[in-house]
Amino acid sequence: MKEIKLKGEYITLGQLLKLCDYINTGGEAKIFLSEENVLVNDVLEQRRGRKLYKNDLIKIKDEIYKII
Repeated sequence: MKEIKLKGEYITLGQLLKLCDYINTGGEAKIFLSEENVLVNDVLEQRRGRKLYKNDLIKIKDEIYKII
């Protein structure tokens, strides 16, 4: 499990994908989310603007990220 430290109140799913090098630009987030199963707290998520808060767990491919 990798930990992502928040600098503000939240981070969006699109920003997380970019931060973790799954995408290069924000515009690629929609395509990535339509092709890959991304789980936020064990629920399938396809909204790139989904706000992620402290203690959220995100599963992308075989990696798990925890927002701290």
